[in-house]
Amino acid sequence: MATPPAIIWKDAVERLLRYRELIPRLEVALGKFSRRDSAELIQPVRTTVPLQKYNGFLGLMPAYMENDGVLSTKFVCFYKREDGSTLPATQATVVLLDPEYGNVKAVMDGEVITDMRTAAVSAISAKLLMRPGAEVLAILGTGRQALSHYNVFTEMFSFKEVRVWSRTKEKAERFRDSVSGPVTACVSVEEAVRGADAIVTVTRCTEPVLFGQWVKAGAHVAAVGACRPNWRELDDVLMKEAVVYADSREGAMAESGDIVLSGAEVFAELGDVINGTKPAHREKTTVFKSLGMGVQDAVSAKLVFDQWKAGHSQL
Repeated sequence: MATPPAIIWKDAVERLLRYRELIPRLEVALGKFSRRDSAELIQPVRTTVPLQKYNGFLGLMPAYMENDGVLSTKFVCFYKREDGSTLPATQATVVLLDPEYGNVKAVMDGEVITDMRTAAVSAISAKLLMRPGAEVLAILGTGRQALSHYNVFTEMFSFKEVRVWSRTKEKAERFRDSVSGPVTACVSVEEAVRGADAIVTVTRCTEPVLFGQWVKAGAHVAAVGACRPNWRELDDVLMKEAVVYADSREGAMAESGDIVLSGAEVFAELGDVINGTKPAHREKTTVFKSLGMGVQDAVSAKLVFDQWKAGHSQL
């Protein structure tokens, strides 16, 4: 008889999930995904259900890793909110199942998992594609994803300067004051990104906010927002001048407005670079288009559940 599922709340997920353990597991998962071996990993492109009344979508993100015994799905609602809205832009829940019996093993808060695995994959993209000796990091946006990206990028890399931009000066200053390290709050996107070696876009924008004429040659851009085929953060100039990488080629071609509307070609997936089948063009301007994948949630959820189970077995 199946045991009742574990319910793992947000505070527990925050306590159990650490970048130093998560990042190596995500690197392995990205490599597995890009090998397209269905005996090892099955993950369809995210299914979305429009929530027209609320200007949002429900996304379903399943993944099955047969050799690892991991079966999971994430339910994520994401919305196009008006400026100043107090409602959340995203809400997520991750469900971990027993692949043999089909019962639910755990239900866990997906907010922290989404924030941390997304930022971790962006950091992996920078590890692979950013020029050595990068000194200036620019973050466009000041929400939860901005904070998670700030945390992992400053943990993994030694930037001499971090800049942040938001649509309002108050939000940029609030973000600056909320973090432990020195941050410059910028009043314009151009001020934030001029001369930056790494740029992270984590905005709610649906029209381009980052323009190629402001991006220095050889910079690396991790583009995280604009997860619908008619939403954008980056302009055509940047998309066509850069070498474009993605987490999933199929996901990017179906869901990324930056790729669909610009007509840019996806050169490679991060997993291709990890597997050594495609090169990392560190000397060129690079864009990593992040859409997020079910396997990233699956790996993260397994890590959380294993840590949770280990802690409870000691009680």
